[in-house]
Amino acid sequence: MTMYETSDLHKRVARYEAAVDELRAAHQDIRTVLLDQVLYERWQQIGAELGFVVAGGSAQAGAQQQDLGAMNQQIPQMSEAWAG
Repeated sequence: MTMYETSDLHKRVARYEAAVDELRAAHQDIRTVLLDQVLYERWQQIGAELGFVVAGGSAQAGAQQQDLGAMNQQIPQMSEAWAG
């Protein structure tokens, strides 16, 4: 293996490791958002069972759904950037 090939291999490995780290961070971010959403919905359900009324709950839930939709649209773009 030549010096050029070794250098190129090291660059590719470093790029791969950076992509894996970014993917892990994104996975954790998405996991946190989804967990927050599930907990929030459960909190609303328990509140409703106890007779509490949530003011503006549907608007906030709609905004959170839009946020999740925006994240889902970014996943293919991130994958292409990492592959490039």
